[in-house]
Amino acid sequence: MFAWLQQSDRTPPPDGLAPGPRRVAMATLAMAVTMTVLDSSLSNIALPAIGRDLGASPAATVWVVNAYQLTVAMTLLPLAALGERVGYRRIYLFGLAVFVCGALGSFLASNLTGLIAMRVLAGLGGAGIMSVNSALVRFVYPRAQLGKGMAMNSLVVATGLASGPSIAALILAVAPWPYLFAIHIPLGVLTFLLSLRTLPETERVAHPFDWPSVGLYGAAVGLFIIALGGVGHGEGPRQIAAEAVLALVAGVLLVRRQLHRPAPMLPLDLFRIRLFTLSVLTAVCIHAAQTIAFIALPFWFVYASGASQAETGLLMTPWPFMVIFIAPLAGRLSDRYPAGLLGGVGLAVMLAGLLAMLALPAGAGFADTAWRMALCGIGFGFFQTPNNRALIGAAPRERSGVASGMLSTSRLVGQSVGGALVAVVFGLSAGAGSDVASGARASVMLAAGFAATGMLVSWLRLANR
Repeated sequence: MFAWLQQSDRTPPPDGLAPGPRRVAMATLAMAVTMTVLDSSLSNIALPAIGRDLGASPAATVWVVNAYQLTVAMTLLPLAALGERVGYRRIYLFGLAVFVCGALGSFLASNLTGLIAMRVLAGLGGAGIMSVNSALVRFVYPRAQLGKGMAMNSLVVATGLASGPSIAALILAVAPWPYLFAIHIPLGVLTFLLSLRTLPETERVAHPFDWPSVGLYGAAVGLFIIALGGVGHGEGPRQIAAEAVLALVAGVLLVRRQLHRPAPMLPLDLFRIRLFTLSVLTAVCIHAAQTIAFIALPFWFVYASGASQAETGLLMTPWPFMVIFIAPLAGRLSDRYPAGLLGGVGLAVMLAGLLAMLALPAGAGFADTAWRMALCGIGFGFFQTPNNRALIGAAPRERSGVASGMLSTSRLVGQSVGGALVAVVFGLSAGAGSDVASGARASVMLAAGFAATGMLVSWLRLANR
């Protein structure tokens, strides 16, 4: 493809890098993950300004975010599988280069069509980064310290989520919205140059790449997410049903094609590993719970408590900030204790936090709300790193790519399902402000249900270990 993507003479490290190179390699991985996490939150904040400046309707402007997310969902697992064949380092460098090109194009875009096209390009790059990020961590850290590496990833993601709105507000205070994309360009170039020098090579498999399966996967995932979005946006039942049926047909054809392949893109072979399957199911449940809560709680604070936008942002902050503090501790513990135990305890704490939110009295002050949100963040932080470590560690070393892809895919599926369900709940309670508050409360109850399910699935991992 490009000269700098050619395989180098370096051999894969037998069990992680030496401490000095390991720190530099993890810094480059952290910078790239930060860009992909920040990109979504920065884009969300800028949507009203983008629509106003480009003369686009809100419904059309939303595709600035949707195009990125849909592209990531459709290409993440295929790129992870391709990484097993050409090397995770090569896919990572490809993703970085494409992401920077997409950021540059988004900065220069003069109309909505061009901006959406560049967001598709950025989504392809983001999928390249996210698809193999966790797999590369497995080659950077020795197996005995894998939890520490996963904790670093969780810490970076939580920091990006917590700081994204503040960074966007600071940039928009001094510059127009295109500069939200421009900040990725120098950071991306620096990360690319460091990655060339520091990231390790990985083993590769010799199986040919299954392009027909890529098409079926893209159709199944893309149509599934579009159908979910249609439920939330009130599309006609016939259209939603047609999209869902086509997604199901594509999914069935994909599974049938993948069943007898030695290294399938859809990791059906890995789902025979009990720990891997339960970790994926746990991740789907808890990311659905988190997404439901993150969408519904701002409405609760505004309509039930009368909070302003600034106060709402402050009330939401304890959750991600507690993840920042808990992730390193959970990472160290995950190298010593099973994920089923740590995840089960963490999700019990998260469930307690959500139930405490349901008992929040009217007119509660910041402190009364903050400890409940902090409890949710503590529980989520204890779940995330051990679960990620278990999911990646359960897969054979040569299958780290698709395991890494499934880690991100489980998050995307949970987020998509959670977002669609919130839209359905709000649709059923549409009306005055009091109805919105009721819809938000019902959504938090739904989030608690997903957290309880995830907790039970996590405990199952302790049986017959």
